[in-house]
Amino acid sequence: MKCLFLDVINGGRPPGPPPLWMMRQAGRYLPEYREVRAKAGSFLGLCGNPELAAEVTLQPIRRFGFDAAIIFSDILTIPIALGHTVVFDEGPKLAPLASVAGLERDPEKWRPILAPVYEALRIAREGLDDDKALLGFAGAPWTLAVYLAGGGNDEQKAARLWAYRDPAGFQQLIALLTEAVAQHLIWQLDAGADAVQLFDSWAGGLPPELFARYVVKPGAAIVEKIRRVKPDAKIIGFPRGATMAGLESYAGTTGVDALSLDPSTDMTWAVQKLGVVLQGNLDPLALVAGGEALRTAVAEILSATQGKPFVFNLGHGILPPTPIEHVHELVKLVRGTV
Repeated sequence: MKCLFLDVINGGRPPGPPPLWMMRQAGRYLPEYREVRAKAGSFLGLCGNPELAAEVTLQPIRRFGFDAAIIFSDILTIPIALGHTVVFDEGPKLAPLASVAGLERDPEKWRPILAPVYEALRIAREGLDDDKALLGFAGAPWTLAVYLAGGGNDEQKAARLWAYRDPAGFQQLIALLTEAVAQHLIWQLDAGADAVQLFDSWAGGLPPELFARYVVKPGAAIVEKIRRVKPDAKIIGFPRGATMAGLESYAGTTGVDALSLDPSTDMTWAVQKLGVVLQGNLDPLALVAGGEALRTAVAEILSATQGKPFVFNLGHGILPPTPIEHVHELVKLVRGTV
């Protein structure tokens, strides 16, 4: 069977509606997810159970028929694999890191900790039809460094101060994370992922010099490391919050196949300027609102991308209060079956 998502990521321009999936599509807005989450006992318990992680990965495909499933995991699995303690209590909590001393550098020590992700991918792949793509993912080095340095609040102040005050030490962290992220994505591709997405969730607000050094350069290095092993790997980049100049630099420098856009990016401009397959960028709050706000936003995105290689998605993850009937409406709007 033909996989529309992969056709588009390869640069195809389908005559009909674009492929559709949503970031965080396996999550708390679904009652079936909440049941499995309760069974797992904790968020990390769910991430670490391959059978349950595969089950929640497949739930939104069964309910909505999306064109791609993204494996249920978390970007902070890499800090855990590096030996750093991560606790989830209404969000992640990490002890601030001041140096790379004590972090695990041996990939063979990372793999057993990350292995549940790969097993979940294998199970999920068996449960998907061939016309559905399976996506892996990882957090990008800058975003992981933000969490390791002290969290994503307060404009990522701790990571930026570390980068300014101790650029050599901070670069050691970025280099280690770059290696770990690339390896994790390669192992996910080995396990059955058709494509992978690199989430740089805290890329917004950086001065241009820091954006180039800690977002674009590591992104390019990760793509190069993956392609050295997997020449045909399909990679989506998501530097959330990047400026127009930053997006142009990222798209033109990293070598990603596709670029995911947040709601602040004008899609008409992006189609004209970025020169890669685009993904995005519906405001998750428009999906919560539904009604005319949703219909108008979807129509504007589809109009701007008509005839272009494009994957419909949200501009960030779906929000827990999102009504399920609004997601059904979104699918009908994108596929023209209203």
